[in-house]
Amino acid sequence: MKELEERIRKEGTVKEGNVLKVDAFLNHQCDVALYDAMGAAWAEHFAGKNINKILTIEASGIGMACVAARHFGNVPVVFAKKAQSINLDGDQYVTTVYSFTKQREFPVIVSRKYLGPEDHVLLIDDFLANGKALHGLIDICKHAGATVEGIGIAVEKGFQGGGDQLREEGYDVDSLAIVESMDPTTGDIEFRH
Repeated sequence: MKELEERIRKEGTVKEGNVLKVDAFLNHQCDVALYDAMGAAWAEHFAGKNINKILTIEASGIGMACVAARHFGNVPVVFAKKAQSINLDGDQYVTTVYSFTKQREFPVIVSRKYLGPEDHVLLIDDFLANGKALHGLIDICKHAGATVEGIGIAVEKGFQGGGDQLREEGYDVDSLAIVESMDPTTGDIEFRH
């Protein structure tokens, strides 16, 4: 998606340790018009798939998942919570994922009330690096008996291999911008095409 690539080049910052900061428009301050264009792109890519639910992980994926849902007939958006709370009651699906940006493992939890065998799910997230978070969401879907119809990613760090691994496993991954390489010294970012 050219618009997203241009925003990353213009406003993104490459940091040491394979970190790409895009918080000016993607995951701290949210550009809703950009989210809308992303949702339209995912809707075009996944046209014909029977998607009746979108699943993401809190917090960065929630905004884009909600805007994208408008392009899928206003399907419900479920987000996996990263911590147990008193609001989470009843039976739950729980798995553990490793966060590249936070450099630690954390639990992700979804209530069984909101995900089941009748669900055809589109997974959405802001970043895909090693694929650990997505494998956690896939694991939750497997426990629920839900079908993963596809994966929509805003920015994939292609050089970290998570997206390629998911594709090899048979998942339809639509990453709107795939970073092939980035240099913290020069700030250069190369995209896969």
